[in-house]
Amino acid sequence: MFASFGPILALLGGTAFLLIGSGLHGLLLPLRGQMEGFSTASLGLLGTAWAGGFVAGCIVAPHLVRRVGHVRSFGAFAATGAIIALLTGLVVQEYFWIFLRVFTGFAMAGAFMVIESWLNERATNENRGTVFGLYMMVTYASLMAGQIMLASGTVATPTFFMITGIFFCLALIPTTVSVQASPSPLHNVSLDLKGLYRNSPVAFAGCLLIGVANGAWGTLGAVYGARIGISTAEIALMMSIAVIAGATLQMPAGRLSDRTDRRFVLAGASCGAAAIGLVIFLLAARTGTVVIALTAAYGALAYTLYSIAVAHANDHADAEDFVKVSGGLLLLYGFGTMIGPVLGAVLMAAWRPESLFLATGLAHLALAGYTMLRISRRAPIPVEERETFTSHPSERALTPEGLHLDPRSEAGAEAGAAAASNP
Repeated sequence: MFASFGPILALLGGTAFLLIGSGLHGLLLPLRGQMEGFSTASLGLLGTAWAGGFVAGCIVAPHLVRRVGHVRSFGAFAATGAIIALLTGLVVQEYFWIFLRVFTGFAMAGAFMVIESWLNERATNENRGTVFGLYMMVTYASLMAGQIMLASGTVATPTFFMITGIFFCLALIPTTVSVQASPSPLHNVSLDLKGLYRNSPVAFAGCLLIGVANGAWGTLGAVYGARIGISTAEIALMMSIAVIAGATLQMPAGRLSDRTDRRFVLAGASCGAAAIGLVIFLLAARTGTVVIALTAAYGALAYTLYSIAVAHANDHADAEDFVKVSGGLLLLYGFGTMIGPVLGAVLMAAWRPESLFLATGLAHLALAGYTMLRISRRAPIPVEERETFTSHPSERALTPEGLHLDPRSEAGAEAGAAAASNP
């Protein structure tokens, strides 16, 4: 059994190195930028630029990989990430960083799509669920490891920029030395906005608004922590515990949504996240322990929303449309993460650091209100006809290629083949 997982474990090792580097660099830049006196708008644009590059990478990367192959493409993507990490340590300038951040997002999207394609090729019908679960575990653990690493030193030196470059280079080793055959070409990504809205208006609006809130928090949470005066170690712990809390609550919230109208769970969790954000804004705590506890409660609710929204959309979709619907919603989420950091930066610059939670609260309240409106307009799907809830990464959404790892994508393909053979 272990032998059959050997190639998969090697690829997961490459994934871990890539995500450690990505998590470290993503938290390092806003902290160092804050220390250097970058404007709030520039710090927000770091997140917008990365999200824009990531969405573009999801669309363009399949064409690049088809031309030069998986191994060469992955080498180029990982090397690009390493070069940019070193450049950001050499040239500390806000507009230069924003420009480079676009290419980091693009490179990470391409690299993740190659790895997810490789994992999908190695997975079988019997172990697909296990592979998907392992990939989720590696995603959570590696992102947190990269963030926590910042607690061991200072962001004032180039050291962490160099360490980030090392991790991106380490990610090259498992794929470049692999003797396994390259997988099939990556799947093209498309976005059918009208079809997505017809399928589920709540999921359509929800994924966009959840992206706004998560993009604002994920980019500017570290800036909020620095401006209220907690230590770098506490900031790293705060960001990581928010992810852990979200990952922990996803399955209980998902199971609850399996037994009732998912929209009630979505609206309730949205209201809860908005309420906790309001408490943080009004309390204006300056003690690390209190801030970490409050943001953990916020993350526990905020990071459950995306998975519930996607599950609700798939309840209304045909089995063979699982990848198309989920992939489209993922791109909508990406567009939201481009908007969120700008909105959060504007509010933080206008008032005080806690105004970040006004930005997230606006998105969450809009989601809750629209969800309740739709509950009055459309009956819920019967419990027996729903898809079983499946967790998604709370801090980094899968690329569209990673959706093929989900066991439901195999079921959808089989349903489509059966429908084609029985017209």
